[in-house]
Amino acid sequence: MIRHPKSEARDVAIKFLYQCESEKIFFFTSSHFNNHSEYFKVPETISEEAKTICIGVFRDLGQIDELIGKHSKKWPVHRMATMDRCILRQAVHELLASEEPVKVILNEAIELAKTYGTENSAKFINGILDALASEVR
Repeated sequence: MIRHPKSEARDVAIKFLYQCESEKIFFFTSSHFNNHSEYFKVPETISEEAKTICIGVFRDLGQIDELIGKHSKKWPVHRMATMDRCILRQAVHELLASEEPVKVILNEAIELAKTYGTENSAKFINGILDALASEVR
């Protein structure tokens, strides 16, 4: 199945954000990202889009986590599953910073949750993003 380049970039960005969380790296460095992209043989056009997403997530991390926390009734951000947190951060960044339609951002986040999250991740992420999107947009 051929995926849209933006979908591929989101996939790469999620993997990088997850790696950073695992390594307790909470800031962006080009060298770290470039090593990640080279290791996974990410095409340059996809890599550049993913890099833009990751830079934005790290730049606005405080605001993003605050919005997620506000709409997560049962789970503080730091207690969420790592992959769920990464997917939410990426989607919230896009809601704040891109012109992409809300429906596309939410659907992409849900698909990433189905691929990389737990059995309940898609429902959890959908609930938070649905409430958050109506406030942000």
